[in-house]
Amino acid sequence: MSDRRYRPPRALSLLREHLRDTFWFAPTAGLLCAFALWWGASALDAEIIAYLQREQAYKAISDLIAIANDTKTIVTTVSAAMMTFIGVVFSISLVAVQMASGQLTPRVVRIFVRSRISKLTLTVFLATFLFSLLVLTSYESETDPKQVTSVPLVQSLLTMVLVGLSLLLFIVYVSAMLRLMQVGPVVDHIARESFQMLGRQPAGGQEPAPLPAETAWVAHHGRAGVLLDVNVARLVRAARRHGVVLRLIPRIGDYVVPGTPVLAVHGEGRPSRRALRYTVSVGVERSFHQDLGFGLRQLSDIALRALSPAVNDPTTAVQCLDRIVQFLAAVVRMPLGVVQHRDRQGEVRLVQDVPGWTDLVDLGLTEVRLYAPGQPQVTRRLVAGIDDLLLLAPEERREPLLRHRTLLAQAVERTVPEAAERAFALEPDRQGIG
Repeated sequence: MSDRRYRPPRALSLLREHLRDTFWFAPTAGLLCAFALWWGASALDAEIIAYLQREQAYKAISDLIAIANDTKTIVTTVSAAMMTFIGVVFSISLVAVQMASGQLTPRVVRIFVRSRISKLTLTVFLATFLFSLLVLTSYESETDPKQVTSVPLVQSLLTMVLVGLSLLLFIVYVSAMLRLMQVGPVVDHIARESFQMLGRQPAGGQEPAPLPAETAWVAHHGRAGVLLDVNVARLVRAARRHGVVLRLIPRIGDYVVPGTPVLAVHGEGRPSRRALRYTVSVGVERSFHQDLGFGLRQLSDIALRALSPAVNDPTTAVQCLDRIVQFLAAVVRMPLGVVQHRDRQGEVRLVQDVPGWTDLVDLGLTEVRLYAPGQPQVTRRLVAGIDDLLLLAPEERREPLLRHRTLLAQAVERTVPEAAERAFALEPDRQGIG
């Protein structure tokens, strides 16, 4: 087994993940930055005019006024057309997301919400619109070089830069939306997020240290929802301060309701409710941040939809199995199970249950296996994947793989009447039917 050392979560990692699941933060920050950029550019324009007036370069000021008047038409056009452009682009995008969620899984919408290019594109579009409006307020009716106080030359140039950036991002954004409607890129995105989460996963499977007697438990307060993540550092500090060990009762991804226990206290002390505030986060939908099985859940959902009679797309199910096998191969020798979080002195302060090897195998293979017997392309890929995992798995982890192989063979025998067809359906093939 691997002896990976536990890496504590980075500062603000929980907040960063929560903000990534929102679609308002980046555009709001972009609007504030657009206002700050306009304020700075306006001050620079005023300083340029003041300097030229001190130098009595009135001819240069007249030239700048003429250039600014020429660019005013462009800025006016940009401010008038930008909001319409934003509405059209994102209306089409929402239709594309709706089609992708219908074809694959509703959870594909989460990819759109968390997409950096989606947020960056909307941010730049809105910032360009706001900036162009602010620039229009800087134009003066005064044309006398001696009396004018500001000529929005720098502001106009920045407006052109923002328009060019918007056009470039529009091309990238359309490409990203087209990829979102393709099975391969969506499945690959889910797999990459799963491996990123795996890189943050602390090593489990340690020999559980004997815990003190359980003396109390802490109930969940607040709204009901899916357990998204826990603030490990804060819980470890609270447990060390009170000389106890805390044990997380539900797993990440479980649905918790108010009044149900979420933490068990082992030891004589009792952390105050204030000390445990903001240590458990719930939401309406699972996330990748600390949820080891969420990627397998999504891949299994896409495969099941592809195998439904209404869709009948076994090739998509095979693509999902490729990634499921890839993920299981990555964790086949990893220590899984109970995770013990320690303080700086090496004392166990938080015990957390995470999915074990059998849990992950069942999550990735069970539902696909149940719906696969009538699809030889899928059964052949499933057999090949199980055989590959059996080559990698240590002896103590072979049992769930062998069980799924046996159950698949039994299901094919019940479903397929011809012996030759059964033999064909159970022949290993990494392409399904290559």
